[in-house]
Amino acid sequence: MTATEYAVVETPGGGVEHVWALPADESTLLDLITAVFTDHWQHIHFGPIIEGAAWEVGAPNAPTGITVNDGYATVDFGAWHFHLCIGEHTASGAEMGRIRRCSRAELYRTVGADGAPVSWGLRLFNGRDEQMMTVLLPNPFLSDRQSILDAPDFGRLAAWDELRERFLSLPPDPLDRTGKGFAHG
Repeated sequence: MTATEYAVVETPGGGVEHVWALPADESTLLDLITAVFTDHWQHIHFGPIIEGAAWEVGAPNAPTGITVNDGYATVDFGAWHFHLCIGEHTASGAEMGRIRRCSRAELYRTVGADGAPVSWGLRLFNGRDEQMMTVLLPNPFLSDRQSILDAPDFGRLAAWDELRERFLSLPPDPLDRTGKGFAHG
């Protein structure tokens, strides 16, 4: 699959997603994490989103630092921080290092029943294909506080467009600007 192609994925809940695979090497993942959390921190929500639980955390401020040690990227907000294993981790042994390390990264958009996108994001998965983190990117149908907007603001797709261009060499997609409102699946 090339960067311009995406996989169409039927989700367990019956929805559809368009998924673009991203490189999962340490350098690319660090660049991706840095871009998302330094350039877009005030407009994103993030955390694990799995069946039965969704942690949609908003950053309190820009990171005070993003560092890497033994394969783990630490995104530090001062009062709290989180770690993601994005590179070679040796302290826990080869097998645990393989399991903990991000093995799959993707940009995705959720598509509504009308064929128009309703949600945009980034996901990271470990060596067991367990979700490490989802980043919900700014949505043209929702405010930064996740309230439904009266009218779509397609300028809120700037982060999505920037990430597609930077990591997939793709221009903005007119399909992203066809939706009428937010739908939750």
